[in-house]
Amino acid sequence: MTGRRPRIVHLGVGAFARAHLAWYTQHASGEPWGITAFTSRSPGMADALTAQDGAYTLVTRAATGDTAEVVDTIVAAHPGSDDEAWRRVLASPETTVVTLTVTEQGYRAGSDVSARLVAGLDARRAAGSGRIALVSLDNLTHNGEVLRDAVVSAVTDPALRAWIDEHVTFPSSMVDRITPATTDADVTEAAGLPGALDGDRVPVVTEPFAEWVLEDAFDGIDRPAWETAGVRVVDDVTPYEQRKLWLLNGSHSLLAYLGLQLGHETVAEAMDDPVCRSAVEQLWDEAARELPLPEAEVAAARAALVERFANPRIRHTLRQIASGGSEKLPVRVVDVVRRRLARDPSADVGPGAASAIAAWWLHCTTQPELVADAGAPGPDSDVHDVLAVIAPDLDTTPVVAAVTAAADRIRTAAAAAREPSDEGVHA
Repeated sequence: MTGRRPRIVHLGVGAFARAHLAWYTQHASGEPWGITAFTSRSPGMADALTAQDGAYTLVTRAATGDTAEVVDTIVAAHPGSDDEAWRRVLASPETTVVTLTVTEQGYRAGSDVSARLVAGLDARRAAGSGRIALVSLDNLTHNGEVLRDAVVSAVTDPALRAWIDEHVTFPSSMVDRITPATTDADVTEAAGLPGALDGDRVPVVTEPFAEWVLEDAFDGIDRPAWETAGVRVVDDVTPYEQRKLWLLNGSHSLLAYLGLQLGHETVAEAMDDPVCRSAVEQLWDEAARELPLPEAEVAAARAALVERFANPRIRHTLRQIASGGSEKLPVRVVDVVRRRLARDPSADVGPGAASAIAAWWLHCTTQPELVADAGAPGPDSDVHDVLAVIAPDLDTTPVVAAVTAAADRIRTAAAAAREPSDEGVHA
């Protein structure tokens, strides 16, 4: 044991939370805080972490090689089904922060996440414990507000609702660190690295880059000194959410759909393709004009993304990124188009955004076996069907023309990519 006091409760412990929240907590100065972790559903991760006293190896995978460190901020791990432990730690006055990584599904009406949070907060009220902050670490715009709405909508007791209004805060946050799923090969390779935990069954592999922007909305509630580990604490997270959505997430979607059309499997492969790289730069140019941040900061973010995406040792698959386009494209791409047209009604859709929408259209119609998206248009869809899903207000003659032209360019590039190469053939 590390002597850390269990003051954070985390719901949904997985690779990202262990590469991000736990890592930042490990590196924060001052009192050593500990995390009591709960899985979303399966007890497997809780069992594995318990067998290792909560410690595990974090492998940072740079283009030049791997480094390993042991992270020991998790002081207890429970399966999500352990309701008694959940209520007990939420009721403890020692607990002042609850964090979540439960994906978008966890915030929808009827989700058991909201019910669990309400049950835990009810136990805290009954115990007379103090105020507490609930922090979403999921990739949602204004995730603090989304979390608050999800919790409050699940409350049926007016007295508990009043207690939550007085005792609970919901700071928004923006988080970023690419963390692919750990493979069996990763487990084997991690075991041979200096600094790795002996016999580790559940190491985590992540990229060197990490970012966390956190709203300063704790209102005196105690938390780790995360800013000493590099966390940016701000009054308004919105500009940073937009930067991530429009630059990182938007280009990820574009690379996924365009890259799969051109026969690529990973982000690094797609980013190395001049066709994909050009489209990404166009998309970034369009987003940069709408971002309410200094030009130098946007330029630095773009340069960092180029380096991150080109890292060939982080195997971030395009198929994984390609899921859920019907929900992702409206906030990652279409939002920029709407702001562009609101600022300048004479502007066109922009070639980057047109390419992203066209690539998704072709993904849905030419690669239906790869589509993991209940809201996606069917394989016989035309451009109007596509716009009806993600942006019905943009179904105008100029937009349709731009998306159709972009689709034609992608078809031409895809045909060229499928042609056999003469390279290496000698007369």
